[in-house]
Amino acid sequence: MDIVSTALPALALGAVLGFFGGVFGIGGGIIAIPVLVLGYGMDQATAQGTALAMMVPNLVMAWWRYVRRNPVGLGWAAAGVAVVATVTTWSAARIAHGLDPTLLRTLFALFLMAVGLGQLLERFGWTARTPARAAFMPLVGLAGGCSMGLLGVGGGLVATPLLTGFFGLGQRAAQSVALALVTPSAAAALASYAGERSVDWPIGLALALGGIATVSAGVAVAHACSERALRRSFGAMLVLTGLLLSVR
Repeated sequence: MDIVSTALPALALGAVLGFFGGVFGIGGGIIAIPVLVLGYGMDQATAQGTALAMMVPNLVMAWWRYVRRNPVGLGWAAAGVAVVATVTTWSAARIAHGLDPTLLRTLFALFLMAVGLGQLLERFGWTARTPARAAFMPLVGLAGGCSMGLLGVGGGLVATPLLTGFFGLGQRAAQSVALALVTPSAAAALASYAGERSVDWPIGLALALGGIATVSAGVAVAHACSERALRRSFGAMLVLTGLLLSVR
């Protein structure tokens, strides 16, 4: 393939994923990976590594923008989330090799659809009457890290509804903390994939450049929306993600 038929579509795809990643505080790998497998003919490992090459700079940019616009002031609690998530991601990835990936993906898809529908209907009961103490927040990193390690996706998708429901954070604040969870985990995963030579760097960099150009616009849209509209949009995205995982 020449530069026109590979890099330019990757730039466009990266721009779309960067925008929605900025809106919802996610990396976009759930969409990028199947596109790279089906559209570019990559094997699964290379697709995941290439998607990470896009995700890491996009996540850093989105997290920086969220923190500037909506500082949550959680200090060591947010740092604990990131540390626990990174360690758990590495450990869960080692365990995942002995498990049935189809079963794991199906269970995760059903979980996402249930949480998404709950946010759409606002009747699922995710909002605790008394918010949990911030000291327990690293447990969210445990859940998000397990998701990323076992499935390669979903750290932010799992963390955000837990943070809004059990810790009383607003949607934007929760997405900011979720980005703090996902970013170092994604960087560690990228280093691992790069060490195994499972990254298509030209495509990954094209995706990253496209995403960097639109992440800030997505973050601006997130902060222009009401909390209720953003939460319901996030819920709809969870449902669609669950359906996509089921199809895969």
